[in-house]
Amino acid sequence: MAKFKKDEKRDTPAISTASLPDIIFMLLFFFMVSTTMREVTVMVDNTMPQATETVKLEKKSLVSNIYVGKPVGQYQATYGTEPKIQLNDRFAVLTEIQAFVIAEQEARPEEDRNSIVNNLKVDNDVTMGNITDLKQELRKANSLLVNYGAGRKATQR
Repeated sequence: MAKFKKDEKRDTPAISTASLPDIIFMLLFFFMVSTTMREVTVMVDNTMPQATETVKLEKKSLVSNIYVGKPVGQYQATYGTEPKIQLNDRFAVLTEIQAFVIAEQEARPEEDRNSIVNNLKVDNDVTMGNITDLKQELRKANSLLVNYGAGRKATQR
């Protein structure tokens, strides 16, 4: 019978790093595809009210955000400190609301045009008169689905 003899102590082979770049590029590609970038730069103060009973909107592709508030510091020299309306990445006046609604409807598929929700993200310090004027312009444009954006208030136990 043969006797098995242990040779000298063997070192374990080094781990191959040849596939490491492939793994890194797959992760990079995954995060590039799955990450969404912010579409609009908010140019107004937007401290939204807090609420305890909030509901998330189901289809975010049907939401059209309208921001209302005082311009942030860098825009106050140009636009003043009165509350302004921001549509996408620019300031607007009330008379431009109807054109904005029509442009938003035309950008969506035909079957979704009547389901667009106008999400009003309004600062706490904006008076209700400004919001009423905004809602009147939305009515003139026949855009009647309105949602008020709010932050979630922490519930106390």
